[in-house]
Amino acid sequence: MINITPDPIAFTIGSFPVHWYGICYAVGLAAVYLVLVHEARRRGEDPEIVGNALIIVAIAALIGGRLYHVIDQWALYRDDLITAILPISRPATATAPADTTLGAVLLVGGLIVLAVGVALRSRDGRAGIAGVVLGVGLIAVVFVQYVIPGGYAFSGFTGLGVPGGIITGTIAAWFLTRRWKLNFWIWADIVAPALFVMQAIGRLGNFFNQELYGPPTNLPWGIAIDCAHRVAAYPCSLFPVDTTFFQPLFLYESLSGLLGAITLLWLARHAKWLVPGDLLGIFFIWYGSTRFILESLRTGNWTFFGIPTAQLVTLGFIVFGVVLIWYRHGPGRPKPLDDDVGDLDDLDDDLDDYALEPDLDASDAAPGTTPGATHRPDAPPA
Repeated sequence: MINITPDPIAFTIGSFPVHWYGICYAVGLAAVYLVLVHEARRRGEDPEIVGNALIIVAIAALIGGRLYHVIDQWALYRDDLITAILPISRPATATAPADTTLGAVLLVGGLIVLAVGVALRSRDGRAGIAGVVLGVGLIAVVFVQYVIPGGYAFSGFTGLGVPGGIITGTIAAWFLTRRWKLNFWIWADIVAPALFVMQAIGRLGNFFNQELYGPPTNLPWGIAIDCAHRVAAYPCSLFPVDTTFFQPLFLYESLSGLLGAITLLWLARHAKWLVPGDLLGIFFIWYGSTRFILESLRTGNWTFFGIPTAQLVTLGFIVFGVVLIWYRHGPGRPKPLDDDVGDLDDLDDDLDDYALEPDLDASDAAPGTTPGATHRPDAPPA
């Protein structure tokens, strides 16, 4: 048994606490960047695209993930919407918050405009600078009008719904590839293993926040959860801290992500039946299946007519992945990668045969060519 209840704060810089959860996500994003650059180069794509795209896709995923969590835990945020967006909270002793709805709207708008401006800075300098300035301005207005006078305090980065982040991140990636005239399916296959890497590393942050755990267990890898982080179904009065341990669902999801990343990277190099988009389809099926199973072990889920909403969403992921792979392999769809390789091999053989043909003699030489020289139709005029 793992009888450790960790401190969520790794260290402080002055009065600013740095949480383990945020560190895990920062490390995960760094690892994602490395995977994306490596896979882009391996596939002959421009790795410079990664830096620009990663910022806007990550912010879109952050917004979607946060939105999913806020809907799930609406009772915690409905009276103070700014806390639904920023990692801040108002002390219990503070006065009741004023209506922050307009501030929340301005903040979301500022973040979106800022992300677009940063993404456009290398391709459209003026538009990029304008977006950054406008985005920062909107965010500054929110801090001056709401955050600073409201007595808020930093509460750490937590509360992200991964399904929401996957949906909005995918939409943002599709938009960027359309705008930049890139092949969405090729880039989707570049991104798919990186999503698993992010899942494998980022989920470890849930351990430090003592969240995403399942029912009590006697398994040797069960984890302790202190009373402050217990869900209502497992109070310490009935489930003592010293003798009760819980299923580490975050660990199961992290290990699934690690195995998924290894599998997709292996398939990308060895599976000859793949067509562009297959790795994305496999990701949706894999992640959807994992999350669907784990949701059955959680307590206090966000439900829709008694069914955990996450199970409905991830069931949609599974269906989407299956339909995507079926459609991409249908009549008139792209050829598998081994067929493309075969076509290239045939082209190489044809070029080799052409190069071995005997040189033209004087009687067969084309007008304007030197007898005995190989005639190249594409050669420039002498």
